[in-house]
Amino acid sequence: MAEPMTLDVREELRKGGEPLPRILSAVASLAQGQALRLLATFEPLPLYAVLGRKGFDHRAVRHGEGDWEVLFSPRTPQAEAGSAAAATSKVSSPDGWPQPSRFLDNRGLEPPEPMIRILDALEHLGPGQVLEALNERDPVFLYPELQARGAAIHTEKVGEGVRLLIRHAG
Repeated sequence: MAEPMTLDVREELRKGGEPLPRILSAVASLAQGQALRLLATFEPLPLYAVLGRKGFDHRAVRHGEGDWEVLFSPRTPQAEAGSAAAATSKVSSPDGWPQPSRFLDNRGLEPPEPMIRILDALEHLGPGQVLEALNERDPVFLYPELQARGAAIHTEKVGEGVRLLIRHAG
């Protein structure tokens, strides 16, 4: 088995850069079965969903403030089958849902902050409770994370943004 490829994007992130194209290019150049070791200044939550769709699992370790190491490993066929079993229920209408018990206004925040706030708030809801969030953008990287948690979601365009209703599993 090949050694993991290491990609250090910390300096680029500190300078305000966007390393996603470099990361995706590195992933595309991996040998069959090879892992990617990513060094970043924060836990790259949105990247988990992106690379998860490409067949990678992740394991993150925080070494200190602004120092994260994430190993993205190719998923085995058995793990791939298991991950396909989880599903986010996208609903056309939230009729019958309880009123939201928590509200987040994520407008004006840069990614990945809206996603981090939503996932954190979802962790503090009880089974069946609803979270309402307003975002400026459609949170495409959030959907796979909600899928992994078994949450149901309703989205609608409001003005220039998106209103999300997320129902905790259970």
